[in-house]
Amino acid sequence: MNFCRSYLVLFTFTLSFTTFSITDSLAQNESDERAMLKVDDGISFSKDSLFLLNLRFRMQNRIGLQSHSGDDLNVKQIDARVRRLRLRFDGYVLNKKLQYYLQLSFSKADQELETGTVPQIIRDAVLYYTINDRLYFGLGQAKLPGNRQRVISSGNQQFADRSIVNNELTIDRDFGLFGYYTLPTRLGAFKLKTALSTGEGRGASPGDDGLAYTYRFEWLPFGAFKNAGDYSEGDIEREQQLKVSLAAGYHKNERAKRTGGQLGLELYEARDINTFIADALFKYKGWAWSTEFLDRSAANPLTFSGDSSNVRLVYDGYGINSQLSYYTQSGIEYAIRYSMLQPSASIAAYRLPTEEFWVGLNKYMNGHRIKIQWFAAYRWVDGNTAVTQIGNRWSTMFQVEFGI
Repeated sequence: MNFCRSYLVLFTFTLSFTTFSITDSLAQNESDERAMLKVDDGISFSKDSLFLLNLRFRMQNRIGLQSHSGDDLNVKQIDARVRRLRLRFDGYVLNKKLQYYLQLSFSKADQELETGTVPQIIRDAVLYYTINDRLYFGLGQAKLPGNRQRVISSGNQQFADRSIVNNELTIDRDFGLFGYYTLPTRLGAFKLKTALSTGEGRGASPGDDGLAYTYRFEWLPFGAFKNAGDYSEGDIEREQQLKVSLAAGYHKNERAKRTGGQLGLELYEARDINTFIADALFKYKGWAWSTEFLDRSAANPLTFSGDSSNVRLVYDGYGINSQLSYYTQSGIEYAIRYSMLQPSASIAAYRLPTEEFWVGLNKYMNGHRIKIQWFAAYRWVDGNTAVTQIGNRWSTMFQVEFGI
C-alpha cells in the first residue's frame, strides 16, 4: 500500500535525526501524547531507577441548562452530572526509556454509553519507548495526532465542552503504532507526528483489513511554549514573548464502520473517510487566540438499512472553530468562541448548517487542575440568527474542575 510505504518513510526520516541536541523541556501540563514523569502534584511511588508510578485523578462536576428554543427560555434539558471522572497512571518500568501511560474513565459519557452498550473504561493504555526527549514511539490505545482541540486534554480546556466542529469532525482514540519527533532549527521547532492504527476506535474487536493513517506537522517559529502551553487552552503562563504554533494534518480511515470513524453509531455499510486538518495558535501576555479548520469527505457518505428512512451517514463537509481569551494576573480569564459547521450538498437533506457562539468566565485556583467555570451559548441553524428560527436555542453551564 502507498500509505504503508509513506508511513515507513516517515519513521525512517525521523530516525535519521536522532543525533541533534534537544531544546524542548519535558511537559508539565497534562499531556495526552506521552507519559508524564515529572509532576508537581499527585502521588508518586518509585524504587531506585527501576520503577516509577505517578497516580493522579480529576473530575468535572457540572450543572447546565438548555432552553426550548430561541424565544422560549423555559428549560428543556438539565445537564447535572459528573461529566468526567478519571484516574491516570504514568511512569516507567526497568528502564526510564520504557514508559507507560494508563487512563481509566468512570462516568457514563466517558465510557461511550451514550452511543453504545459496551462500557469503554480504558481511555488510554500505551507503552512508549523514548530514544531521547525529541524522539519517541508508542504502541497501544491513545489519541491520534488530530486537531489541536481534540488532543488537548479535557482538563486543559477553557470551555466546558469542545466545539461542535470537534464533536462532528474530529478523529479520536485508536489502537496502533505512534511516532513523535521534534527537530529544533534556527527557523523554530518542527514537530512530526504519525500513527498507523486500526481505525475502529476504543476497545474494538478484531475487524477487517482496513487501517487508518494519520500525519500531523507542526511549526513553532518562535520556539517552545512555556510549560507545553501549545497543548493547553488560554495563556495562563502569560507568555512574555509571542509564541506561535501552525499545524496541518491528514487522516485516512479505510472501510470505517462508524459514523465518525473512531466514534459514533455503526454505519450500515463501511466507508472510506478522509479528514484534512489545519490549525493555528497564538499566545502573548495573557492573550490567546486559536483557530482550526476541519474538512471531512467520503465518496458516498450515506448508508441505508431497509427503506431509505433508515439513514446513518458520515458528516461530509467542513467546520471552523475560533477562540479568543485574556487571562489576568489575578487568575480570571475571559473567553469567547465561534464555531460553524457546513454540510456538503450530499448530506444537505439530513444536516443543516449550524453555528454557535460562546462566552465564558473562568477562575483558576491551581492552573487547569482546580478551576471554576461559567458559560453561556447561543446556537442557530441554517444561517438564521433570529430567536424565532426553529432549531435555535440558548444554553448556560456552571462547572468545577478538581484534580491533582
